[in-house]
Order: sequence, then structure tokens, then C-alpha cells
Amino acid sequence: PLDASVILILDVLSVVIILFTATLVVGRIAAGFVTNYTQRNNGLVPATSLFSNITKVIVFIIGGLIILQFIGISITPILTALGVGGLAVALALQDTLSNLFSGLNIIASKQIKPGDFIKLDNQEEGLVTDITWRYTTIKAMPNNRIIVPNFKLASAIITNYNLPEQDLSVSIPVSVSYNSNLDFIEKVTLEVATQIQQTIEGAVKEYTPIVRFNEFGDSGINFNVILRANDFSAQYQIKHCFIKRLHEEYSKNNIEIPYQTITVINNQLPK
Repeated sequence: PLDASVILILDVLSVVIILFTATLVVGRIAAGFVTNYTQRNNGLVPATSLFSNITKVIVFIIGGLIILQFIGISITPILTALGVGGLAVALALQDTLSNLFSGLNIIASKQIKPGDFIKLDNQEEGLVTDITWRYTTIKAMPNNRIIVPNFKLASAIITNYNLPEQDLSVSIPVSVSYNSNLDFIEKVTLEVATQIQQTIEGAVKEYTPIVRFNEFGDSGINFNVILRANDFSAQYQIKHCFIKRLHEEYSKNNIEIPYQTITVINNQLPK
């Protein structure tokens, strides 16, 4: 037989273990529920790990207070101490809180969310993969990971290629010789552009390509061909296929693509 004091300690310890386990379970269930909700309602609340982490912290704090109250430690002084020491904690965790509230501000503004392709004012660009309580993770085109503190992202000038729409225009500069028949050039170019627009994966099938002559260049007449891609990354395949196909058609029709030439005049005075 055990002493009454030992039995009491074991009873309290058992209940504490049960409460602690319940807190972990409830925290994970609540975080999973929040994650599932944000994924199903991505237009209302972006699916980031920030909300699930905040949910876990809130559940753990409540569970910890319940455990302290059960073992006989009054939580009123603790809450009072937290209130009095809140200013000191805020000063000590100024950078952390700045990142936290900046992350909440970014999510609330709905200008940036996971899945958006963005470009920062320092020319870094990539796909937003997650927004946490401290930083935002961006996956760059070379498959590298860019870590940006939330407060820096909130104050940066950002180009979001997914807003207001995900599809975007793809402008490809082209130049032809001054001796070219511009009507024929426009016809051949539009035929190639239309074929690429309707057959290449990632192109907006319903879009009608546009050709616009814009200047008399140094070596030829310059113009732009405007196509449309479903998203930012699809533009590279569209450009690749269009340039190959256009070069082939220009070669078949003897259309000259000029290259820059430099004329050097020797002004050296005679001896």
C-alpha cells in the first residue's frame, strides 16, 4: 500500500498528463481544422501556416493555465504579471511582434497570398509558398528559397503578377529590314502567333495576338508581337516556341531579320 501523499501526487500527476495530452490533441485538431478551412476557402482566408501556428499557441496557453489552476497555482497573479510586464515583453520582442503583425497585415490586405508570383523592388522574384509568423517564403525560378522578413515585405514595393488576373500579356520584340513589305510581314507574323497561341500549353486559347509597329530602329523597323499566357512561368515556353517558329517562317519567305552594323569612317588627316 502507498501513502496517502504519494497517492495524491500520482492522482495529480495523472490528471496533469491527461490535461497536457488533451491540450496537444486539441491544439493539433484545431490547427488542422484551420488549415483545412483556409485551403477550402482560399479566396476568403489565404492558406498559410500563420493561422495554424497562432491557433496552436492559443490552445497551449489555455491548456497551460488550466493545468496551473488544477495543481493549485493561482493564475490571477500570472495574468496580472503578464499585464504589467507586457510592455517590457513587447520591447524585448519588438522585431518578432513587428514580423507577426506585418504578416497578419499582409494576409488581411489580400494583396499577397501563397501561390502568387511576385517581384520585389530589389529584383528578387518567385512564387510565394508560405507566410509564417516571422517571414514569408518565396520559391525562386532556379528552385532556390528566398526568406523575407514580414516587416520588410510589408514595406517593399511589390509587383504581383497574379493580380488583378493570373494571365498576363507576353510582348516579344521583333525587327525586320527596311526593304520588307510590312503588310506581308504582319500577315506572316500573325499567322505564326495565332498558331502558337492556340497550340502551345500555357497559352490563353481565346486570345487574338496583336502586331504593333513602333519605331524606325538603327538597323530595321521594330515591332512587338503580343501574346497571352495563363501564368507567369508559361511565358517562357511561349516565347521559345514563337521565336523558333517565326524564324523558320521568315527563312521560308526570305524575310530579312537585320543585325546591327557599325560604319567606321577614318577621319585621320593626311601627313
